[in-house]
Amino acid sequence: MWRTVGHPRAMAYLERSLGSGRMAHAYLLVGPRHVGKGTLAQDVARALNCPEDSPPCGTCSACQRIDRGTHPDVLRVGLLSDEKTGRPRTEISIDQMREVASLAALPPYEGRHRVFSIDGAELLSTEAANALLKTLEEPPPKVVFLLLSAAEGALLPTVTSRCQRVELRPLPYPEVARFLEAAGMGPEEARLRARLSSGRPGRALDEEFFRRRGDALAQAEALLSQGSGDRLALATERAASYERERDAEFLDLWLGWWRDLLLLRAGCPDAVANADHTAALERAAGALSLSQIRAALHSLRAAMEGLRRHASPRLALEVMVLNLPHMEA
Repeated sequence: MWRTVGHPRAMAYLERSLGSGRMAHAYLLVGPRHVGKGTLAQDVARALNCPEDSPPCGTCSACQRIDRGTHPDVLRVGLLSDEKTGRPRTEISIDQMREVASLAALPPYEGRHRVFSIDGAELLSTEAANALLKTLEEPPPKVVFLLLSAAEGALLPTVTSRCQRVELRPLPYPEVARFLEAAGMGPEEARLRARLSSGRPGRALDEEFFRRRGDALAQAEALLSQGSGDRLALATERAASYERERDAEFLDLWLGWWRDLLLLRAGCPDAVANADHTAALERAAGALSLSQIRAALHSLRAAMEGLRRHASPRLALEVMVLNLPHMEA
């Protein structure tokens, strides 16, 4: 039973390889976060070790232990937490890759293949990537590496050249909505989450993301009626605890809110993504001009681009919040 949603080309390619017994020793699964790379990697690991072959049954001991992360021949590698701060580290270390190389040199303990899934392969340190490269250059038998990456360009070309590339693209909105309804979600909620998922089923199911989204949109609305002091305080607070990925998501949520304002002012209410915030959006759209909304979008994009280029978070955020229009409460 395959659990991957959509991606027919990628699935067909891997099914042919599994069916013919001609699996490559390494695959690079490329696509945005939450698009299904992890689920596909789990599917491949189960198919390689399930007694029922392909598609995997999903119910045997091997499949269930792979799902729980307790199968001795299937290892998922990713960022570890810092022992002092408890926060995730910024790189996958060479020590992790040395452990992978040691395990890869051993025959499978009880399954047919050892499978190593490297989640966030673009986060490999240079030393770790070179250690992995040595293993990929002389791959042991009955070992399959699955490198998952949302930023293919950050990987060493020498590593990517030794992998078979499998691209996973965002799914069409109706396909995500059907998946959510099949999972038991109500039609209205399924449509909303599918629209907000950007074609990524994992994001549509991410309750923590939707909590963060609620906070971000409430702040975007409140900021409109706040003065310069409160705005600068917000910028200072976020800059003090700045995290590249978290704050990029935060600003992207704000960008979506302002896009919805633009759509409302342009007379396209059916295209609004944040449909559960329609009342607040309509209030703001009625109070702001089209030029003000466009200027706000420009300011947001400029801040996001500046942060991508490693500008000072405090300066980028302060300029952005001060440039946003003001609306009377």
